[in-house]
Amino acid sequence: MLAKQLLSKIRGRETLYLNLEHPSDLQKLDDPDWFFEAQIDKLICIDGIHHVPELFSVLKRTVDEKKRPGMYLLLGGASKELLGQDTQALYGYINYIHLPPLLYMEVNDKTSLETYLTRGGYFPSLMAESDEKSMEWRLEFINSFLQRDLPQFAGITHRTMRRLLPMLANNNGQTVNYSKIGTSLEVSHNTIRNYIDVLSKMFMVTQLNAWHGKSNKRLVRSPKIYISDPGITCALLQLQNFDAAYGHPIWASLWESVVLKHLQTHFPTLSLYFYRSSYGNEVDIIIESGSMVVAIECRSSMKPELSSANRNALKDIQADLTFIAAPVKESYPISDGVVVTPLNELSTQISDFLGHG
Repeated sequence: MLAKQLLSKIRGRETLYLNLEHPSDLQKLDDPDWFFEAQIDKLICIDGIHHVPELFSVLKRTVDEKKRPGMYLLLGGASKELLGQDTQALYGYINYIHLPPLLYMEVNDKTSLETYLTRGGYFPSLMAESDEKSMEWRLEFINSFLQRDLPQFAGITHRTMRRLLPMLANNNGQTVNYSKIGTSLEVSHNTIRNYIDVLSKMFMVTQLNAWHGKSNKRLVRSPKIYISDPGITCALLQLQNFDAAYGHPIWASLWESVVLKHLQTHFPTLSLYFYRSSYGNEVDIIIESGSMVVAIECRSSMKPELSSANRNALKDIQADLTFIAAPVKESYPISDGVVVTPLNELSTQISDFLGHG
């Protein structure tokens, strides 16, 4: 585990790791004020803080008293919005960092792109000894999420969500039709909208909003929805390996979701969108920085090209520069203002162009 590795590298200060999913560690906090006072000089890592959100007010008291930075490292499985009012006790005392599963560029020297696209970025899944073991881990992860995490954070029973998630996976990277999904699941479109918002706050799905900047065209307004990890997408659809996933309609969207997560991680302060007009003109991802617009089209092909719908969209949005993100070895231009680029060069080239380097 990353947190334990980080704690092991700290010198000159004692550390303590608590996993609140373990009853023995949870029992230590029966009297939390006494426990934290006794460990006051240590850096304490609390894993699973979301299981006991009332601890935030206790931690605030000790931080107020000692006024020393870096007293606690808190790990949780949901955004601060879902953790609720308890997190406000530490407002002004805490920095939030979202750590997604491993990005492909972090492990491309240890695994192939084909393996990453089917197993995803969760370490136990990615580095499992076989496709069967990887799938087993991911299915257990999904079950734990549905049966334990969802009821705890959102009070949602897993029955409807167990049907919703595969539907979202089957439409990975597509605009969401709340009414159509609601009809299929026999719930209202507002319920589906709320469920998807909860899934976003629990980092299970990613929503990409529609861009309508300079264009005066009639545009699609609904967001595109991605399962946040390609391995979880494959598990939800029972696609155990590359052979099964490559022939499935969602294959191209797996690559698109990898590119999107790469860009969101490298450009956390920039706004990302997609573009689609009612006439079918579309671009997968748009990055807006001030008055500058960069378009990114994702192609899971070694010989990528732009479609006529892509070219029409680029005229609509007046993109300053366009990249085709593809699994190629090196960058090369295919026309004026359009560059094919591999993932390992994409963020650098965008940074250079926007002046964010």
